[in-house]
Amino acid sequence: MPLPETPATITITRFPYPTRVVAIVAVNTGREAVHPDTEGYASTVKRRRSGISSWPVYRQLTGTDRRGLGAAAKSDRSRVARTSTADQVVKSVCPYCAVGCGQNVYVKDRKVVQIEGDPDSPVSRGRLCPKGSASLQLTTGDSRQYTVRYRRPFGTKWEDLDLDTAMDMIADRVLAARRRGWQWEVDGDRTRRTLGFASLGGATLDNEENYLIKKLFTALGAIQIENQARI
Repeated sequence: MPLPETPATITITRFPYPTRVVAIVAVNTGREAVHPDTEGYASTVKRRRSGISSWPVYRQLTGTDRRGLGAAAKSDRSRVARTSTADQVVKSVCPYCAVGCGQNVYVKDRKVVQIEGDPDSPVSRGRLCPKGSASLQLTTGDSRQYTVRYRRPFGTKWEDLDLDTAMDMIADRVLAARRRGWQWEVDGDRTRRTLGFASLGGATLDNEENYLIKKLFTALGAIQIENQARI
């Protein structure tokens, strides 16, 4: 039942409900009008749905797909999931809280295109909270920093440093703090320890990384070594 050339017309359409007749305002959009026998939308779509006809709930009420599981929820254009076009999937861990939920990171052309829960993870079994589900923004967000930012003591501006310079500065500060806080003996007892620094690991560290950090800081003489997940 094609629409007339007038800008708008009143059409009486019978809903799937028995003995119920409702008036619907149909605007001429250049395509066939919706009919209850066409699974919720016109059999021939000459252009994309617009206006109220683009609402799934409208097609659900005026069509035969009352539960919204078929044609009423169908889009008039195909969509391809970003996960289906990825070149590879990398296993990772959510960078936020201490739960350590597993993630599948989908990569295409060496860029992260999607992050979803890892169903193989014994911790989360494929589930992610809203914050973990939005962790893609950490890799694609405009606010992500790609350089080391450093602000000098009593400085008012941030400076960009190359990675090698920043790593050397960290190593120098660790050795200086170790030296200042070193205790060779305490009350006549041999201690050979430093109170100059401590370690608090993040929730995304796995057992292997925690093992290496424990060996490193123990060799440096630190005694306060902890992990966020255990706390």
